[in-house]
Amino acid sequence: MKVVLLQDVKGQGKRDQLIEVSEGYARNFLLPRKLAIEADAKVMNEIRNKEAARQYRVAEEQKSARETAARLSSVTLKIRCASGADGKLYGAVTAKDVAEALEKETGISVDKRKLTLSEPIRSYGMYTAEVRLYTDIVGKFTVVVHD
Repeated sequence: MKVVLLQDVKGQGKRDQLIEVSEGYARNFLLPRKLAIEADAKVMNEIRNKEAARQYRVAEEQKSARETAARLSSVTLKIRCASGADGKLYGAVTAKDVAEALEKETGISVDKRKLTLSEPIRSYGMYTAEVRLYTDIVGKFTVVVHD
């Protein structure tokens, strides 16, 4: 009997997966516990629609991430910091500082946890920052720290 899983079932499959099981297992275990429903034309059509919607959403997210990466490649972010007599900054410029400055200057909002600095920013100069926008899409931009 073909059934569509409503939840992950150990040893059988993941949610929304179509599997073939014995009729007794389906009638006595999966269906009464609402772990699965019988696969008919209506259910199969719903699964196809869900998968198409998921693929569309992923494609839109990737497109958006590529556009953001292209916009970031031309960004030079300037951050003003105070320093001591020897040119070293008081503290350091963190990913949080860079993310806030990026949103303030360009309007591009990024999560500070997805932002990676090439090296800790503890003095004046130019640095490269990377943002993981999607699983395989990375945006790079320049950070200039000055007084």
